[in-house]
Amino acid sequence: MNSIHDWSTHYRHPTDWNQSFVPLSLPDMLAASVARRGDAPMLDFMGRRFSYAEVARGVARVARGLQQRGIGPGSRVGLFLPNVPHYVAAYYGALSAGATVVNFSPLYTVAELAAQVEDSGTDTLFTVSASALLPTALAVLDGSSLRQLVVGSVAGGLPHAKSVLYRLFKRREVASLPHDPRVIRFSALVDNDGQPDPVAIDPERDVALIQYTGGTTGTPKGAMLTHQNLTANARQVNAIDPDRDADDRILGVLPFFHVFANTAVLNRTILNGGTITMLPRFDAKQTLEAITRTRATALPGVPTMYQALLDHPDLARTDFSSLRVCISGGAPMPAELREKFVAATGASLVEGYGLTESSGVVAANPYAGPVKPGTIGQPIPATHIRLLDKEDPARDAPAGEPGELAVKGPQVMQGYWNRPDADRDSFTEDGWLRTGDVATIDADGYIRIVDRLKDMIAVGGFKVYPSVIEAILHQHPAVKEAIVLGVPDAYRGETPKAFVTLEDGAAVTGDELAAWLNPQLGKHERVSAVEIRGELPKTMIGKLDRKALRSETEAADPAM
Repeated sequence: MNSIHDWSTHYRHPTDWNQSFVPLSLPDMLAASVARRGDAPMLDFMGRRFSYAEVARGVARVARGLQQRGIGPGSRVGLFLPNVPHYVAAYYGALSAGATVVNFSPLYTVAELAAQVEDSGTDTLFTVSASALLPTALAVLDGSSLRQLVVGSVAGGLPHAKSVLYRLFKRREVASLPHDPRVIRFSALVDNDGQPDPVAIDPERDVALIQYTGGTTGTPKGAMLTHQNLTANARQVNAIDPDRDADDRILGVLPFFHVFANTAVLNRTILNGGTITMLPRFDAKQTLEAITRTRATALPGVPTMYQALLDHPDLARTDFSSLRVCISGGAPMPAELREKFVAATGASLVEGYGLTESSGVVAANPYAGPVKPGTIGQPIPATHIRLLDKEDPARDAPAGEPGELAVKGPQVMQGYWNRPDADRDSFTEDGWLRTGDVATIDADGYIRIVDRLKDMIAVGGFKVYPSVIEAILHQHPAVKEAIVLGVPDAYRGETPKAFVTLEDGAAVTGDELAAWLNPQLGKHERVSAVEIRGELPKTMIGKLDRKALRSETEAADPAM
């Protein structure tokens, strides 16, 4: 078995790998930080600060308001919210009432939101009065089993001067609330004594969050994450930070509805008593300004976000000296992009890895080094890993060969919501979570993701890893982004084809790139073509979307 014990003497994270995490609920985790850091700032939203004690009072009022409306254990409460203060109050408030939270992307269409509301059995939905969100939520309220909608005001979370300007100049971005008893203003929900009824929570059994997968393969499924899954992962992530006892000011630009930010930004920072600078969405200029304004110490993001910061003209005028670490996840980080970002900013940039089913984080490169570019680092504490045979997951991969990465740990989900069939496919018989990612593990315990099992291209009986071709493409100075897909081939079954975007000002043709690329590849790996595009599709958190590109190319060519 490929196990932690083969390389535990080379463990580089600042705490022991072999540790345990006592059962802990999210409300109890919050309460401990409030008791310790009550007057300290928890949230910074566009310059308005909320202390731990202030947020806790809001959480208690949300919990009481929900209980007064029949919400408690067994209820599902949906969050259809960007990064605004309402999110934190609603998230911890629903959990304090004993309910289960369901995260929904603010980018969902009516059909997507309605489908997941029905699948999860969501009873109550929180949103804000933004015109990009409220009409969608109202349509779902009318066309689903959703019982009530709680609507907050974005202006209400802003500093007074900004709130006035927002109301004066951004009225077109605000939708009107209908006169409907099912629609409740957030201010009305929290108009109570802030004394919720106590709720007994079993951290290891009670589901805190139903987090839908990104749907990279088939219909999105809801991962059931318990209180212990989430608090353990928050503690695991905090444990690998050598500066966790120093000033902790994290930039919360990743969306909280995504599991990466939910654990690595929201829960971990609250556990540690730090400050979260919240931005409603990623904007390169605002992000750079926030780094300077708040003297941020940590910046979690995805590779495309770091590329956007590099491309922005304000980068050279930004002071990055306060940043102790930048953490990249969600998608592989091209080595060339990491090198450019580190050279331009002087910041430390480490890559990590996780998935929805593991509450967010499985492994990371040590913050203080040594960093091995192209790897996802070592497992975080208490996380077991092994490599399974790619053809037979009941066996371990042959020694020295890539295999499917499998994981065990306190952060691994209980299963999928109402999907026992998916559970059987996602877990081995002895309880290991199958990630679907093909990996290698070196002698120091650093994991390198080779590819997705489902992304491998079958070329005349040979397996081709798209990531290998993409990595070489990134070495060309003209290439900015790259995705390689398998396309039909009459002789070989499939053949690789590359889709790229170019750096600004680059002048190269697809044929020239193919002529440069193919001599560096094995015969079975050579691409049929390189197609240059103005842009490549991206997911809701900004990573390149292979699934969307495949759907797009299949629609254009039914033979695919």
